[in-house]
Amino acid sequence: MSRVYYDPAAEYAPLPGHSSRGRFERVLRSGKFAVTAELNPPDSADPRDVYERALVLAEVCDAINATDASGAHTHMSSVAVCSLLSRAGYAVVMQISCRDRNRIAIQGDILGAAAIGVANVLCLTGDGVEVGDQPDAKPVFDLDSISLLQTIRAMRDEARLLSGRRLTSPPRLFLGAAANPFAPPLDFRPLRLAKKIAAGAQFVQTQYCFDLGTFRAFMQRVRDLGLDQQCFILAGVGPLVSAKAAKWMRANVPGIHIPDAIIERLEGAADQRREGKNICIELIQEIRTIPGVAGVHVMAYRQEELVSEIIQQSGVLQGRRPVNRDRRKTITQEMQA
Repeated sequence: MSRVYYDPAAEYAPLPGHSSRGRFERVLRSGKFAVTAELNPPDSADPRDVYERALVLAEVCDAINATDASGAHTHMSSVAVCSLLSRAGYAVVMQISCRDRNRIAIQGDILGAAAIGVANVLCLTGDGVEVGDQPDAKPVFDLDSISLLQTIRAMRDEARLLSGRRLTSPPRLFLGAAANPFAPPLDFRPLRLAKKIAAGAQFVQTQYCFDLGTFRAFMQRVRDLGLDQQCFILAGVGPLVSAKAAKWMRANVPGIHIPDAIIERLEGAADQRREGKNICIELIQEIRTIPGVAGVHVMAYRQEELVSEIIQQSGVLQGRRPVNRDRRKTITQEMQA
């Protein structure tokens, strides 16, 4: 059987004013409320473990994030996941952490990613190795998220590497960054976002948003600074499985604030997992009403079916379908053959 390799250029040509030829950028610039989600790479060398999760997410997402050793834990590499999914026709966001590779390796990964059809890159500094399961690993941090944004922007807009050497064909990429509206000092968070935008960020995905009061205040300051007119902001959301898990996250994950009211609501529920799902749906619906928010980024570690249910039941897609499931499934089967 001959394999069918998907060519994104055949479906989408760059539009004027667009940095990439990707579907994700088109959705955002069209004014639709965008939805992204994370595909957590498997602890496996089997591509089927990637495709099975992607099929579920692609039905409800405008782009799928491929995480890059999140939490300083080893998984299948982000660039490998992006290669598998891009060739099968999925819109992907390749996450790049500065923790594990120097500028030479990262620039090479950028060129390779663009060559295989990746249109979106999320630039991250990365968690320290001490939080992972191999704390003796040597961290790199040759760049941070801001200098990484500047590097890729120069590669794209000026067709040059950091060394000054010219590129014959620059990468066409839509650049993203992370933001945490809940990390103290709170009044610095919008200013930090402004620095990332100045460095080249065109879209932002935030940390989990459970405290809507603080997030609304953050977005008010963002609007006052005009930052919502300079980049697309996607609020991070996710389901809580129990009050115990919520308390652990609040105590151990930096930058996450879960209000007492949410924990009390979970504690009082007969089915805490279902209540956590309902809370997430309600948060998405509330976030959608906040001016300046362009979409949501849904995170639930290896719970793709739950993510799909949450997005569908929230109603934010308003009946639209990001992909043709039958067509994508056929391409995926061809890729696995």
